[in-house]
Amino acid sequence: MPPSRSALRRLSLSAWHLPHLVFLTVVVGTLARLIAVHTWLCWIIAPPIVLLAVAYVGGLARWDRLGTRGRPAWLGLLLLLWGYVCWALPSELATGYVWLAVPLAVVAQRMPGRRLPLAGLWLTTALLVAALTRIGGFDLELIAPPTAAIWATVALHRAQDRLMRELAATRGELAAQQREAGRLAERARLARDLHDTLAQEIAGSRMLLQAADRDWERRPDSARRQVRTVVDALGTHLAETRGIIHDLTPPGLDRDGLETALHDLCARADAAPGAPAVSVSTRGEPGPVPADRAVALLRVTRGLLANACEHARATHVRVTLHHADGAVAVEVSDDGTGFDPAATLPGREGRGFGLTAARDRLAQLEGTLTVDGVPGRGTRARATVPVQARATAGAA
Repeated sequence: MPPSRSALRRLSLSAWHLPHLVFLTVVVGTLARLIAVHTWLCWIIAPPIVLLAVAYVGGLARWDRLGTRGRPAWLGLLLLLWGYVCWALPSELATGYVWLAVPLAVVAQRMPGRRLPLAGLWLTTALLVAALTRIGGFDLELIAPPTAAIWATVALHRAQDRLMRELAATRGELAAQQREAGRLAERARLARDLHDTLAQEIAGSRMLLQAADRDWERRPDSARRQVRTVVDALGTHLAETRGIIHDLTPPGLDRDGLETALHDLCARADAAPGAPAVSVSTRGEPGPVPADRAVALLRVTRGLLANACEHARATHVRVTLHHADGAVAVEVSDDGTGFDPAATLPGREGRGFGLTAARDRLAQLEGTLTVDGVPGRGTRARATVPVQARATAGAA
């Protein structure tokens, strides 16, 4: 998992501040030794050292205000003061002071453009070699370690910057993927909602209108009653659609409860011409059911009931609401043709969703859907959800 933005910022700041700490430690240590020696050099060298420290800290504090033009001038001033101090200090003090080349080379990498960082690195290296040559002559054993330290530090610094950019880019890509996954999940949820509401209800209304068309000439009163039933159902469909759009619960569910909503659903299914007889019952001691779980159970029940009425060729469908300790379930059973659940291909039943959509909906609430069926002996489906979400590990 890519680090968070705050972690990346802390890592970047720590890598940027470490060279400054090295710089100030060397400067303060050298100044303390000068004061301890208390020679005449102290009054000559101390002011440039103090000026170097003040310029370094001041430039860092006003980094943003320096801009792309002020930063190269600031670096040039630091290199000039550092070179003067290295040349003026006695050899025993200058040996430690030359290591300021490392933080100065790192600062040079923050210069704008591509040429200025490289030029700053080469100039810092040249001043370092000159200072070391003054101290002990052109001795590779003396010159090589600080020079290698400068270039290795710069290489590590550049590699870290590249890694930070890659991590930031990866974090951005992950955030984009998470947003896309959220959009896809929302599209899937809306598709399930539409399938469990509009698709099923419109199919029932279509059956009623087809029956009214057949009865229009011979039994006009019956046809008009069927049309009025469709009109009433369309009002319910419109309310359901608005509920989906506004992510609301189905009309009347939060007011009347799950049991009443199931009775209304079964009554509408039972009144449809040619539909099997639908009965509903309740078992257990009724208790409060959270709105999201009641919505899921009602919509899954609507889909299961529609499948039983339209595809099972059943004569009777039983819907049972079960209340148990910590869970609530709805069972839909019929005496229709039945089927083998193990042989059902995902996406074949329910106009593309069916049982797969119901399982997905219930799984989001830690619920389950079990289906038992035998060809020729009917089908029994049971949707169960916990009344409360299970506590996650480590919760208070």
